Amino acid sequence: MSQSLPAAVSRNFSKLQEAADHAAHNFSQSAAHAAHDVRAAAQARADMLRRIVQHCAKFQKADLGRSIGQAALSLALYFAAVGGMIALVKTGFWPLALLMSPVAGLFLVKLFTIQHDCGHGSYFKNKRANHLLGFFVSILTFTPYAFWRDAHNRHHASSGDLDRRGVGGVDTLTVPEYRALTPAKRIMYRVYRHPMIMIVIGAPLYFFILQRLPLAGPMPFAEVYSGMKLRQVWKSVAALNLALLVVYGGLSLLFGLGTVALVFLPVVTVAAWTGAWLFFVQHQYEDTYWAKKPEWNMAEAAIFGSSHYKLPQPLRWLTGNIGLHHIHHLASRIPNYRLMECYRASEDLLSLPVMTIRDSIRCARLALWCPDRRKMVSFAAA
Repeated sequence: MSQSLPAAVSRNFSKLQEAADHAAHNFSQSAAHAAHDVRAAAQARADMLRRIVQHCAKFQKADLGRSIGQAALSLALYFAAVGGMIALVKTGFWPLALLMSPVAGLFLVKLFTIQHDCGHGSYFKNKRANHLLGFFVSILTFTPYAFWRDAHNRHHASSGDLDRRGVGGVDTLTVPEYRALTPAKRIMYRVYRHPMIMIVIGAPLYFFILQRLPLAGPMPFAEVYSGMKLRQVWKSVAALNLALLVVYGGLSLLFGLGTVALVFLPVVTVAAWTGAWLFFVQHQYEDTYWAKKPEWNMAEAAIFGSSHYKLPQPLRWLTGNIGLHHIHHLASRIPNYRLMECYRASEDLLSLPVMTIRDSIRCARLALWCPDRRKMVSFAAA
């Protein structure tokens, strides 16, 4: 026994060594296959992006007849709705007028999408025509056209870029940045990101009050952000404030201040709530895209960092198909009425994931970008 044991041990050791060598070979092959799979996936992703970019470029052309027709219909519907509300208030049926405010508010959302297209230069071929219609609609939306246009185009140019945050988007901190804040600034950020504050209270406050002021600096909790200079803002804000004073002051002289307030305050509030929610969920979902340079890529940020928010047909029209936000971010020169046409004509776009209304509600809890997990997470998960 004493002589056979070393031989048995030797045989077993040889088998173990063979097994280890075999495992190492398999691991090496698996690693090579895994690396190949990663490279293949990256190449497939790049090829798909290239095809999508080429496809979307074909739809970046305004149709004058469709643009005029859509604007005329949208303005007629909005003016008919608020005109009916004014008539109801003046005849004592103000509760019915309030019941009409969601309808008029959604028509105002539609007008905001037209102002939005004008800001991108996609609604008309003529730059001056875009600016004239954009400014006219801004009197209805209470949003300074030139300031919003510049801030929003900056948002498009830097969406998903961790090195360029702070203009035209929802302020988003990373988990390490949030942990580095003082307790007071953590509270500020939590308050800011709470849906009740950001949407229900913050959106009307922003449209009615904050946009009357030339504010473009960073939030107090966001040292990493950069704002716009005052001289880039005040002319646009002052021009709109003057127009608001003339238009709504004139309406108040004609119908009474109480009537004007009872009609336009709830209408603009409904539009503010709707617009703020749409803007929030279109970039704040779990698997969105954030990256630092040189990894950041504008096309990837557009397609994978902007949602396809799937809405029923009436809401698609009322929101100017802005739920197709990934297409819009990639090719902002596509007019809103061509976005669905662009989407349906591409197998690549049809294969991308969508966000339902139910999915979007779950996004409200997400508040921080986690670089390690490459996901948006809640405060509890941070």
